[in-house]
Amino acid sequence: ESFQRYDFLVVFAAGFTPIPYKVITIGAGVFGVNFPIFVLASLVSRSARFFLVAWLLKLYGPPIKSFIEKYFNWLAIAFMVLLIAGFAALGALK
Repeated sequence: ESFQRYDFLVVFAAGFTPIPYKVITIGAGVFGVNFPIFVLASLVSRSARFFLVAWLLKLYGPPIKSFIEKYFNWLAIAFMVLLIAGFAALGALK
């Protein structure tokens, strides 16, 4: 039920963070996630992840590469936690 309720957010989180994306895609099929929502969430999250890395490399050059390799997964997880906490806080205000 939670997978179907938060389908976009679950697929987005898996596409952006180091959560195993293949597991989520298989789960999306098993639980019957709406295909257009799955494609949109995948497109947005994977694009955001790769464009962010490309933008950082363009902006800071080769020195940032080791930082990205070392800390990107942790930073992506922190970003998702803050994003979910922000939405939860907004929901609590209603």
